Amino acid sequence: MKSYYRVMLGKKSLHAAECLAGNFIGADFGIAEDLTGKLPDEWRTFNRNYIPVYLDKHPEKSKITAGLSCGFLWTVSRGIARGDVVLCPDGSGSYRVAEVTGDYYYVPDQPLPHRRPVQWSAATLDRAAMSEALRNSTGSIGTLCNISRYREEIEKLIGGLSAPKIIVTDETVEDASAFAMEKHLEDFLVQNWTQTELGKEYDIYEEDGERVGQQYATDTGPLDILAVSKDKKRLLVVELKKGRASDAVVGQVLRYMGYVKEELAEDGQEVCGAIIALEDDQRIRRALVMVPSVVFYRYQISFKLVKA
Repeated sequence: MKSYYRVMLGKKSLHAAECLAGNFIGADFGIAEDLTGKLPDEWRTFNRNYIPVYLDKHPEKSKITAGLSCGFLWTVSRGIARGDVVLCPDGSGSYRVAEVTGDYYYVPDQPLPHRRPVQWSAATLDRAAMSEALRNSTGSIGTLCNISRYREEIEKLIGGLSAPKIIVTDETVEDASAFAMEKHLEDFLVQNWTQTELGKEYDIYEEDGERVGQQYATDTGPLDILAVSKDKKRLLVVELKKGRASDAVVGQVLRYMGYVKEELAEDGQEVCGAIIALEDDQRIRRALVMVPSVVFYRYQISFKLVKA
C-alpha cells in the first residue's frame, strides 16, 4: 500500500517553482556529499553514521537537531518508496501532488541537492478543503511528515470529492466523534503549552524559532512531545494517552527516555518523563512509585454554552 507524505520544498516553499519545473523533490541540511550507496535500509543506521558528520559541519547545533535533520534527509532520499505520493505546499496556500517515480540522485551546488524524481499531477489541493485533522498534520513543523493515516481523505480530495469531516479507519473505534476529539489533545496541548503547569518550567524544543519537539522520531517510535527546561539542564519526554493510562505506558516512556539520554542529551543534561491521561488506576500509581523521574498528570476537558 502506498504511503503519503507532506514534503516542504525549501523553507517556506522557497524552491517550489524549481521543483515543479524540474520534476523533483529534494532536501539539503548542509551535507554536501553524494549519498549514493550510503543509504542503508534503516534510518537509525544512517543517523548513527551521519549525525557526527552533521555536527562537524554545524557545531552550533544540538544532537536533537542533528537527529531530526538526518532522519528527514534519509526519509526523502531512501525512506519514501517509488509509487508513494507527496503533497508539497506551493507557497500560495495550495498543495501540489506528485508520485515518486525513481531513486535518489545528487546534484551538487544546486538547491535541494539530495533529490528524487517525481511526476506532478494536475491536481491541486486547497488547504481549506482539508479536514481540520489533516490541516494540522500537513501544517506540522519540519521538512517532512507522514500523513498516510489520512489516506482515504487524501484520495477523495485528489479525486475531486468532498472530504469527510471525520475519518476513522480503526474498526475498534465505536464513537467517531469522541475519537476525533481525542486526536486533538496533542495539538491542543502544544498550542496551549505556555498555559499549562509543564509550560511554566519547560519549553517544547525549538530550532531556529520553530517547534520541532512534537512527534520526535526515535528508534522505538515517535515520542509525542520533547521539551527542554528553561535553564536547558533537563529534557522532558511527554507521552499522551487519550483516556485511561495503564502501567504499560511507564515502560514506553522509559524506552523513550533511554533513547533521549543515550542519543540526544548533551553532557550533564538530565532526562525525565511525564504521562498525561484522562484517568489513572492503582497499577500505574504503584509503578510510578518506583520511577520518581516520571510524573503523571490528568487532563480535564470543559465545554460550556453561554446564552448571548
